[in-house]
Amino acid sequence: MQPRAALLAALALAPLLGGCDAPWQDDGDRIETARDFPPADRPVAPITSTKWSTEEARDRVNEADDVMDLADVRPGMTVADIGAGDGYYTVRLAGRVGADGRVLAQDIQPEVIERLADRVARERLDNVSLKLGAVDDPRLPADSFDRVFMVHMYHEIGEPYAFLWRLRPALRQGGQVIVVDGDRPIAQHGTPFRLLVCEFQAVGYKLLSYNDKQTAGGYLARFVPTGKRPDPAAISVCKNPY
Repeated sequence: MQPRAALLAALALAPLLGGCDAPWQDDGDRIETARDFPPADRPVAPITSTKWSTEEARDRVNEADDVMDLADVRPGMTVADIGAGDGYYTVRLAGRVGADGRVLAQDIQPEVIERLADRVARERLDNVSLKLGAVDDPRLPADSFDRVFMVHMYHEIGEPYAFLWRLRPALRQGGQVIVVDGDRPIAQHGTPFRLLVCEFQAVGYKLLSYNDKQTAGGYLARFVPTGKRPDPAAISVCKNPY
């Protein structure tokens, strides 16, 4: 079986913000699997591109290496690249974790996954596998990941409470979620930092660190799970500051 065909076959198997009592979104507009969770009180940025800058420009400012250093990504780790797009981070994470590590590249668009499969096969990234996710579920295997990256994509998550709630079990002991985004309104393809922290906290994560990372287009925030996951019906909705 050709490398690309094998990959596609594997894929086939494979507190500042207050609560809000009047979510903006009607349940009739939501997918069935998300309806146990509250809708977010904010818009969702449309997916207009699978990349926010050229890889050459990003490498010139050492973006990926700086982000991986801040996230303490080491050889032998297992990491996930959520919203992997064209694979900028997937490729560089594969190099960082090495032959003894693993990278799972995930996206919700089948055509993006197929295109990334071509790149993974072409560049012979044997430690990378692919996964098709959903708008309310990253569909990651439980107790598997040391780091989960969400780079310039959080503002595109339509069901953040369901998504983050279902993400938690995928983290190993000591695992972290790494978010890179711009501190600006979602309509401008960013996520206000206060809103980001509130939504993570609502599902049982705590902020571990924050770094101003303008070379990566905004900030870098690290989160870890804390306590038990709340009952979906008990999740308090965060108010959009814009």
